[in-house]
Amino acid sequence: MHAETVRIALVQTACEVEPEANLKKVCQKIVESASQGAKIVCLQELFTTRYFCRTEEYTPFDLSETVPGPSTDVLRAIAAEHEIVIVAPLFEKRTRGLYHNTAAVIDADGSYLGKYRKMHIPDDPGFYEKFYFTPGDLGYKAFKTRYATIGVLICWDQWYPEAARLTALKGAEILFYPTAIGWVSGEASEEARQSQLQAWRTVQQSHAIANGVYVAAANRVGTEGELNFWGSSFVSDPFGRIIAAANERSEQILIEDCDLGKIEYYRSHWPFLRDRRIETYGELQKRYVT
Repeated sequence: MHAETVRIALVQTACEVEPEANLKKVCQKIVESASQGAKIVCLQELFTTRYFCRTEEYTPFDLSETVPGPSTDVLRAIAAEHEIVIVAPLFEKRTRGLYHNTAAVIDADGSYLGKYRKMHIPDDPGFYEKFYFTPGDLGYKAFKTRYATIGVLICWDQWYPEAARLTALKGAEILFYPTAIGWVSGEASEEARQSQLQAWRTVQQSHAIANGVYVAAANRVGTEGELNFWGSSFVSDPFGRIIAAANERSEQILIEDCDLGKIEYYRSHWPFLRDRRIETYGELQKRYVT
């Protein structure tokens, strides 16, 4: 393998009702990923639970945990044993009555590097996340792991070029997007569904191009209530080409090699970072410009 190449794995699964079953399943898939040579593995959004944001209820708050906490303790041991970096998205309980949609990053020696809290929180039919999650307050972050400097953004963050840009500007070479996205049953025609899926892919491919980084999105599969999760986890190279993709329905470990040396090539040939007119972007801090 090339000296600057890092093998990554995206774990695409369906979720059971019991968190313990989901944790056990992903632990097995992390070990399997490591056996295939993966050095960084990303799990899907809220991987220990079913997607409870389909409704507004109080009982799901009982599923939350501290970060770091019980799940990260288990994953830290696996990371150290197999020398693998883990991106672990969890339902974080910060304190009583204060919760976040959070991803913990664990390095290959089992050390806890830190966490990212989801910044953009949706509120749509079937995705009532504002009821559960406080918007992130840690900012956009890049984590220097043993194998690469990575950024983590979560699901709804996928649609915001500002989030991708700021994470890349902090040094991220790979942007990981843990995800829980799908179609609402009976909501749209098959043509409309495929258009939604293509838009999801396209906007993330554009982040790869605009920033000259790899983009890796790990989505869940399965049907939960009225939601049919569309899977389709994928890896894009810095030119926006999808170099690996999972299917829409099956559990799968998506493995791909990312040659970090190519970032220099793409950024020098398409020097978007060089040509940014940063002094003209102040109005981005306004909600709307008239």
